[in-house]
Amino acid sequence: MKKFLLAAGLSMGLAAPAFAAETVNYQDENLIKQGEYLARAGDCVACHTASGGQPFAGGLPIESPIGTIFSTNITPDKSTGIGDYSFTDFDNAVRHGIGKDSTLYPAMPYPSYARVTDADMQALYAYFMHGVKPVNQANKPTDIVWPLSMRWPLSFWRWTFAPEVKEFKAPVDQDPVVARGAYLVEGLGHCGACHSPRGIGMQEKALTAEDGELYLSGGEPMDGWVPKNLRGDLKDGLGSWTEAQLVQFLTTGRTEHTAVFGGMSDVIVQSMQYMTDDDLTAIVRYLKTLPGTTYNETPFKYDDAAYNALYNGDDSAVGASVYVDNCAACHRTDGKGYAEVFPAFTGNPVLLGNDATSLIHIVLKGDTLPSTFKAPTSYNMPAFDTRLTDKQVADVVNFIRNSWGNQASPVTEKQVADVRSDVKAAAYGAVSKAE
Repeated sequence: MKKFLLAAGLSMGLAAPAFAAETVNYQDENLIKQGEYLARAGDCVACHTASGGQPFAGGLPIESPIGTIFSTNITPDKSTGIGDYSFTDFDNAVRHGIGKDSTLYPAMPYPSYARVTDADMQALYAYFMHGVKPVNQANKPTDIVWPLSMRWPLSFWRWTFAPEVKEFKAPVDQDPVVARGAYLVEGLGHCGACHSPRGIGMQEKALTAEDGELYLSGGEPMDGWVPKNLRGDLKDGLGSWTEAQLVQFLTTGRTEHTAVFGGMSDVIVQSMQYMTDDDLTAIVRYLKTLPGTTYNETPFKYDDAAYNALYNGDDSAVGASVYVDNCAACHRTDGKGYAEVFPAFTGNPVLLGNDATSLIHIVLKGDTLPSTFKAPTSYNMPAFDTRLTDKQVADVVNFIRNSWGNQASPVTEKQVADVRSDVKAAAYGAVSKAE
């Protein structure tokens, strides 16, 4: 489930596409197939499919600071879905944030979709009208109390924070591969919706690279996960990743050094693994053009002091004994893990950001490395919430973040307790239902 970020904004009325949509044959098989690919690139199924539900039939609960909303049915069912939408209706919803009955909540990333081209909008419409199975499933009402449930103030948010719909045009002198990557990342991929910081109105502080260095510099915590920095920083960004490693990660969810977790797992499984090698290369090449935001960084250098101590039976360092008892079998005493199976901790930028919430979350609740087409074997990280106290979790997280050459800010017992509560992890010593 994805966090929904709410604010308020101003309606300027419905917009009409700048082309003759009625001349398009929306039943053309090639156009439908193209639309299916684009829907994968936009990962539309992630928000519009409830757990165990029919694809695109909606019903996924989306948390907000003022209550819960539920994603809508976007199948071509005429009574409960979008089957009676004209192309103009569809375009207004996707690129303008204006539904047939009301302004859409900005959980729908229409500020990013404003950059999608007219041609791709046509293909998406063809797919959702003629390539998706209609499902008769009524939309769920929001669980937001009045007067906060009124939608008209959302139009003010749209006017204030959503850009004018203007399809992507690459600069004349830009590498066409990089330009394609920029289009996918900034538009359909809406990567900034998670990976860019938010302002006081919960709007993205930057929607494109042209908006400055905050773009893709790391997002707000969502469901107990922290979207990482995708810029060129060495410590917590992509500066130490090669292009080949990034392409492999987007295809399989794993590399020699790291592994996917949290919400990004769904992105890999439902979206990225379906994309062409050319588009994945374009995405990666574009991301690698984004400079880091931290200056005078030095590359990671491995330090074998922690390994030598553990190898010689010295686990006196704070957190070391917890690590040996619970982590070392998979991640090794040298912190290097096992390639493409158990991720390395050494120099891993995911672990070295200022916010350790994701690492605490994994230690408490575990996670699963998903199966993909090119890496079908799935691996599980067990949960340690009932086995470790908050202090033990803090100790081992600090040990991981400050051994083998890693350097990161300390984690407190209170921070662990807060994450344990936020992600609904079990209490230390609790007996699982299976037992």
